[in-house]
Amino acid sequence: MNNLLRGAGTGPSLGPLDRYKGLVDDWPAFAECALSPLPQTVWANRLRVEPARLPALLADVAVEAEPLPWLPDAFVVDASLARQGIGRTWPYLAGLLHVQEAVSMIPVELLDVRPGMRVLDLCAAPGNKTAQIAVRLANRGTVVANDPYVDRLRALRQNLDRLGMENVSVTRWDGASLPAGVGRFDRVLVDAPCSCEGTTRKNKRLLESGISPDRNRLARTQRDLLRRALTLLRPGGRLVYSTCTYAPEENELVVHTTLEGRDDLRLLPARLPGLRSEPGITRWRDEALHPDLRRTMRVWPHHNDTGGFFVAVLERMTTDPPAVFAPDPRPPRADADAARWRSMLIERYGLPDSAFAGRLLVRRRREGLHLLSADHRPPGKPAPEASGLYLLRTDPRYPKPTTEGAMAFGALATRNVVDLDPTQTASFLGRRDTVLDAQTGSRCPSGGYVIVRHGGFPLGVGVWLPGEGGTGEGRLVSQYPKALSPQADRDPVGTAPVSEA
Repeated sequence: MNNLLRGAGTGPSLGPLDRYKGLVDDWPAFAECALSPLPQTVWANRLRVEPARLPALLADVAVEAEPLPWLPDAFVVDASLARQGIGRTWPYLAGLLHVQEAVSMIPVELLDVRPGMRVLDLCAAPGNKTAQIAVRLANRGTVVANDPYVDRLRALRQNLDRLGMENVSVTRWDGASLPAGVGRFDRVLVDAPCSCEGTTRKNKRLLESGISPDRNRLARTQRDLLRRALTLLRPGGRLVYSTCTYAPEENELVVHTTLEGRDDLRLLPARLPGLRSEPGITRWRDEALHPDLRRTMRVWPHHNDTGGFFVAVLERMTTDPPAVFAPDPRPPRADADAARWRSMLIERYGLPDSAFAGRLLVRRRREGLHLLSADHRPPGKPAPEASGLYLLRTDPRYPKPTTEGAMAFGALATRNVVDLDPTQTASFLGRRDTVLDAQTGSRCPSGGYVIVRHGGFPLGVGVWLPGEGGTGEGRLVSQYPKALSPQADRDPVGTAPVSEA
């Protein structure tokens, strides 16, 4: 890696990035920053916690958090004192926060999502921006998260489940040919696949390989995605196109080609207060580009201690309808027995009658129900791989809330709920049984499935086995999913004492 810093004349060499020396204001500072570690950033999940509370909750698990001044609800974190990574802390496992690179949060901020809108995330996996959008919609309305790759969609769904998203339908399709049956959208995000040159701070192999990407192939894919996205955008709607690369061929030139010959599109200024950014370029290698490209945004790492990024914001101005579309999709039907299951949950867990207001219980699989925003409009075609949040396994003898379902309504529970101390929480998340005293088990009048919480925040489901003799003592059997659990022989950060040595 040291060889990359050896250069002369215009400054140190960064191998394949040297082609951008003429675009960067301070090449030595850029080169130093491009090779330095990337600060870790998170955002607070407003659906579950007030952002102002998050620093104190993280401090209890030995993670320091400072507000990111140019993005609301976002924080720069330092987990160096923690026993393990932030992804093993109970606040993370409870879905109170999400880890995401700072510049990756910019596109959704510029998308200007508002409640009541229908939003498409065309290249959604692994779901970071999808989750941001869903939170901005207050878990209501419609987000369609599309990606063509099964493995990437698996990660997306895990993130959405942990964060409690009830307003997202997931589709698997080539974004460049997404059918008209998906419906139209008020907002579209195209976070396009790219050469990833702006991610060298977390993946230095991009520099070490010295392999030049096939930018022409990538640009074709990006243009196809952008053009299809624009046909799915309602008149008056907004589209954000973004990449994590510096290459003009994948950034300004893609937008330039898209604008050619169209008078129904305009570029809006891509700027965020407090964030230093540079305007997009209007000339590349003697080719003059659309003059409005100066309204796009380039983020260089050394200006804000971030990764590199490009963002363009387009508005579709025409009042003419786009190509023929199917009517906007209708909301799904509630399950025929939804009222019975809803009453069962309210009675067993002591929930208020309003607990499921504005929510539908929809049967998407034979053995269980999903929780879905009542005003959600899933696509007609392609048929969603998943919609909403898997709430309840409806075994007729022992109906069981899922982990994500318990996290969705467990904060409201007043019966058949246990609140654990740090040591007990470590056992639960590590899938170990825990003996509870009479006071802890006092809100569990009978055995069976119970909601498990820490600090009032739901973590999942356990089985309560009352002790003999009616003493109130008993045993909690963890039902925390093995796939989500930290290693059973190691405590999650913050659920056991941390050495002060």
